[in-house]
This record gives sequence, structure tokens and C-alpha cells, in this order.
Amino acid sequence: MLALITGLDYRGLDARLRAVSVSGLLGGALPTNGAAQTCNETVQPEQRPDRTQHQDPATTEGGARRPEQGRQLKRLDQEEETCGWTVPAPMASQELVDERDSATDNLNPGMEGGIQPNTSKSCPVHTPGKEDTKRAFRKGIGRHNDYVKISVPDSKVNRLPMEWWKTAIAFFYAAFNLVLTTVVITVVHERVPPKESIPPLPDKFFDYIDRVNWAFTVTEINGMVLLVIWLIQLFFFRYKSIASRRFFFLIGTLYLYRCVTMYITTLPVPGMHMTCAPKLHGDSQAKLQRVLRLISGAGLSITGSHLMCGDFLYSGHTVMLTLTYLFIKEYSPRSFWWYHLMCWLLSAVGVVCILVAHEHYSVDVVVAYFITSRLFWWYHTMANLQTLKCSPNNYLTNTWWNPIFNFLERNVQISVPCSYSWPITWPPACLKNPCKKYSMVQSTREE
Repeated sequence: MLALITGLDYRGLDARLRAVSVSGLLGGALPTNGAAQTCNETVQPEQRPDRTQHQDPATTEGGARRPEQGRQLKRLDQEEETCGWTVPAPMASQELVDERDSATDNLNPGMEGGIQPNTSKSCPVHTPGKEDTKRAFRKGIGRHNDYVKISVPDSKVNRLPMEWWKTAIAFFYAAFNLVLTTVVITVVHERVPPKESIPPLPDKFFDYIDRVNWAFTVTEINGMVLLVIWLIQLFFFRYKSIASRRFFFLIGTLYLYRCVTMYITTLPVPGMHMTCAPKLHGDSQAKLQRVLRLISGAGLSITGSHLMCGDFLYSGHTVMLTLTYLFIKEYSPRSFWWYHLMCWLLSAVGVVCILVAHEHYSVDVVVAYFITSRLFWWYHTMANLQTLKCSPNNYLTNTWWNPIFNFLERNVQISVPCSYSWPITWPPACLKNPCKKYSMVQSTREE
């Protein structure tokens, strides 16, 4: 077809160029001119169709297929391979390849543009390269704007915000309930029956274990030691705001429960050794003084501030011993088994000494441990499992304090890791060392 357009014997020229390139590569070992002429005679320009066209060479313009022409093309392909026309291009010399390419461009100037004059057949096939593919891809993106936008969460969002103002609210909640406890103790003290008229209730632990005078002092010392350990650990804890408001909320709720149990059921003293302060019988000013004295002495017997009776069900000392140990264990590395064991021994010895000192009934200690441990585990289960916070099948959300929990834990999106850091931030000028920075740059240049 190219010969028909240009009027030149392009196939003959191509055959001669190929014959010369093959002769140059094989060092003259090429078939004679007669063999090359045979190939040229076999493939006439008028009979060889252009393979770059879309139309099947074995079909006519009307669409009917010519069987003899298809077989002839197959035979031509076999003769072409026989004559050595399938020699790979890299094996030919560069000058001959350039000469053939320039001849091809001169003979067929309209082939690249895809415009073929004076013919009704379709344009030649243009195989797109990498650049054409990229260009078409860009055009397709610019043309089709109906894409779906997927929002990616910002990684800079703080999943563990400090929110110290919430911690302050939890602190005032705990302080209010602790003060309320002292008020309820003062009120209940007026209702405690005299030990001379109503003796202590029978207790199985008291039947087998005699009272030890110094045992309750050990309990209060262990409680203070555990509280100091927890405060030191909290001081170095990275997320101290979150842990502090959890501690304040739980201790405030536990002492609120204690106010309810003390007020609705007043138990007699558990032992005849107990000395209770005299009753005031409606003297409000004296009661207020007792409340302030109890607060100033932290409600401890070793400070001489706790001389009232009636605060038995349930044990406040057991609450503090159990809660501090649970927080120490929860917010410390799991590998510190020796640290957990030491704190557990302090807590367990303190609880046992309460019973040995006969300061509380056994039921007071059991109920205190049960309520403290369950409330701690319920709260931290809901806080650490994000799926439970808004799950409709979570029955823990039926608790009365669930709205307070949602307020405190709404922005805490992951479990609090056991991470520690130095709490004091030094000024930036104290940490800068220009000499060290210069030495680092100098060493890098030397390398």
C-alpha cells in the first residue's frame, strides 16, 4: 500500500537494506543476488498489503474474506523468515539502521499523524508508548471528576487529652463525698446503741482470733505507705490527669456508697474495747467541731481524731487499701511483678490486721473489698474497650454514674499506656549545647 501511495519501490529498498545489514553482520556470508532477487520477486509491492492498517489484509473493502490472499500472506511470512528478514534490529549496524529509518520517514511522511490521503481505508494503527499512556491517564482524570472522597482521620489528633479541668471537677466530687462521710459519721454516732446494753454481734473471725492491740496501727501505716507510693507513681506518670480523675471519681463514689450503708443500718460496736465519744444530743456547734477535727486528722485513729463509732458498714480502711493497690498495679508495667507483690502484701496485711484488731466486723471488710474491686473493674473495662462506650447491648451503661463516666472518658479513645516521664520541663536554653551541635556537623562533613 505504501508503494501505491508514494509510487516508489519501497519493498525492494527495504529488502536491499536488510540484505546489506545481514551481509555486514555475517561477514559476507549472505545469499547471492539471485537469492535476494528471488525474495523481491516473491513479494511484489502491489501484492503486499500494509500491516499497519486496522483492516484485515485477507479481507476486501466490502468485508468478504479472500482465502487465497490469506494463504498467500501466510506463505509470504514464511518466505520472509526464510530470506532472513527477521534478523533482530540490535544486530544491524547503527549507520544502516539510521539510513533505513530516514528513508522510511521520507517515503511515508503522513504515517505518524495517522492521515492517509486518497484512500477510503482506515488509518494505520498507532501503538501508544509510555508517555502517551501517562498523557491519556491525566486527561482521563481531568475529564472524569465523579470520584469518591474518602476521609482519612488526622493522625495529629490527641487520643489521650489531659483535660485538667475535668480532673479538677473529679477532685471536688471526691472531696465533697469525703466531707459528707464525716458529716454522716457524726450523725450516725448519735444513734449507736451503748455497748453495755447491746453487746457486739457474733462474728466467726472473732471466735477464732483474739484481738491484738497494735494491729490497727499496722493497718493505718500500710494504708499511708500505699497512698504515698501511688502519689509518687502518679507524679511520674505521663497521663496523670486521666489516672487522677479516675481515682478521684472512684474514691468519691465508694465513699458515697459508704454514707448510704452507714446511715440506713447502724451496727453496734464490734468489741468491748472500743471507746466512743459522748453523744451531743442536738448540739450543732459541737458536731461541727467534731466534723472539722475528723477532717483535719484524715479520719485516722493514730492521729487521735477518730473517736466516734457507727461507721462500720462498710470499712473505709479496706476501701483505701484495696483501691490504692489496684491503681498501682493498673498503671505500672506488667513486668514489675516484684513491685506488684510488695504492694499486694502491704494491702493484704492491712486488711487482715483490721480483723485482728476487731475494729470492723468481717462483713464490713468483705463488702468493702467486693464493692471496691467490682467498681474499679467495671469502670476500667468500659474505659479500655471503646466498643462498650456506645454499644446498645452494654448493660453496664444502666448504672447511675454512666453519664458521669461519659463526661470524663468521652475524649479518651484508647487504653492509657504505662508511660512515664520527668514531670518538670526544663527551660529550652538549659538544654541547648551549640558546641555539641557544631561537633556533630563537623564530623558529618569530615565523613
